[in-house]
Amino acid sequence: MNRLLKIFGTLCLLLTIQQSYGQQNGYNISFEFYNDTFNLEVDSSIIVGNDSTLSKVAIIGYYDKVSQGKYNTILDKLLAYKKEHELNDWLYYQLIRKTAQAISPKKENYERYTFYKWFFLGKSGYDARLTLADNRIIFYVYNDEDISDIPFVNYQHKKYMCLNRHDYAYADLNKVPPHEMISIPEAKGAFSYKVTRMPDFKPEDYYEKQVQFNYKHKTYHFNIKLNSDVEAIFANYPVVDFESYFNIPLSKETYGSLIPILKKNINGMNQKKGIDYLMRFTRYAFLYEDDDKNFGKEKRLSPEETLFSKYSDCDDRAALFFFLVKEIYNLPMIALLYPTHITMAVQFDKPVGAPIVYNGKTYSVCEPTPQKEDLSIGQLSISLKNVPYKVVYAYEPGLK
Repeated sequence: MNRLLKIFGTLCLLLTIQQSYGQQNGYNISFEFYNDTFNLEVDSSIIVGNDSTLSKVAIIGYYDKVSQGKYNTILDKLLAYKKEHELNDWLYYQLIRKTAQAISPKKENYERYTFYKWFFLGKSGYDARLTLADNRIIFYVYNDEDISDIPFVNYQHKKYMCLNRHDYAYADLNKVPPHEMISIPEAKGAFSYKVTRMPDFKPEDYYEKQVQFNYKHKTYHFNIKLNSDVEAIFANYPVVDFESYFNIPLSKETYGSLIPILKKNINGMNQKKGIDYLMRFTRYAFLYEDDDKNFGKEKRLSPEETLFSKYSDCDDRAALFFFLVKEIYNLPMIALLYPTHITMAVQFDKPVGAPIVYNGKTYSVCEPTPQKEDLSIGQLSISLKNVPYKVVYAYEPGLK
């Protein structure tokens, strides 16, 4: 028994020595990213220290070491994957986060983990910046879109959005001084939050959710395929402008489990009845709850998030209804924003009910969110009839 313990102890010691030696001479990392496995070699020349002391000198020292080291094998693989899979910037950033986490786990050293995110995003061409304030390392990226609910700073006539604001939930990062932002000289590009293509997930990673609703005294059942990775993608996603928000697509498997069934169900209906079916599906197939009660803040769910979320509100219903009508009928639509509500209006050959006139064209209200009244196409809730609204997005088929 003692001999076995000695042998075990010797093996553990050798393993510790090998791990230590491997850290000094580089090491291999591997992680899953949606439908792929990433295998990367981390050369010793890009391994920085474990110092958690925050200083500009330390960050510049890290940068000098890594930029002179063999980082290109990792960067080239990241950029090649981005190009091959047509990743939007937000999804590419998720890949960089995974890479940084594999190189330097967030829990072990948050500053070093953030450094690697900044380094690879900057070396990918994006104008990413670091600044230090109140013993915090703040990570920014240049963005020229209409983004809300994220701290930002204006620096040298450009707007920089905070990429790690979720790590400082109770800090007022809007007060962080923008001076002495640390940048990568050649990084000039703007970062976009638009998501126009979902990644390919492993089909076996999907699960089925049963959804049903009643229409014209008939119950319709759906088995929608969903993937929890979608929730992770949008966990820290900001409130983007309505055009960007409304045009977030479904993933391939989810699309295939829903859209063909909806098309089958409305086959034989005329256009207005078909859209009425989609309106009532969006309105009644899902439970309603305000964002404040559901999340404690404003959060716009993508159409796919709305499908798997237990609760959703009017923003979420409007986006899902827009997506369904666009995919199945591809008609012109406008989004009407009221002080406490948002709804949709669709352009038909002939308007239904009280028309909404916008830019010389007439649209009919299609309310996708439950109301006190059982509203048909062309009917607006009584509570909104004398309330001013703003058209926040107008969709015209064939136009971007």
